[in-house]
Order: sequence, then C-alpha cells, then structure tokens
Amino acid sequence: MLDGLLVAVAVFLLGTVLVGLVRVVRGPTARDRLTALLLLSTTGVAVLVVLGTAWDLPALRDTALALVALAALVVLVRVSAEERGS
Repeated sequence: MLDGLLVAVAVFLLGTVLVGLVRVVRGPTARDRLTALLLLSTTGVAVLVVLGTAWDLPALRDTALALVALAALVVLVRVSAEERGS
C-alpha cells in the first residue's frame, strides 16, 4: 500500500515538473529560466528519491545525489559568472 502511495506522489511531482517547464520555456529573463530549471531539477531529485524508496533501488538514490551535486555546481558557475559581469 505504501508503495502505491509513493508512486502516486512521484506522478504528482512529475506533473509539477511538466507545469514548471512552461516557466523554463517562457521565462522573461535568463535568470528566471535558470531558477525554474533548478527548481525542476530539485523536483526531479525528489522523484528519484521517492521512486528509489518505493521500488527499493539504491541506484536511483545515488543518481539523485549526483544530480544534486550537478545542480549545486550550476549555481556556483552562474553566480561566479554574474560576479564577473558576464
């Protein structure tokens, strides 16, 4: 029963990702697009963690950890680029 609930949560989160893609495509500025993309990556990580827990697949949780590290790197690169004035 809990597995079914976790899968339903994952489906809901995927729905929010689809809605968030609208902001990525239509965002008025590059900063808005990047912020939306980072939010979607965080939601994608949540989906991987929920599914990894529901299906007992540690590989999904490891993938989620790698994506979090990548998102942090993207933020650091973007902030340093803005500080340089690019």
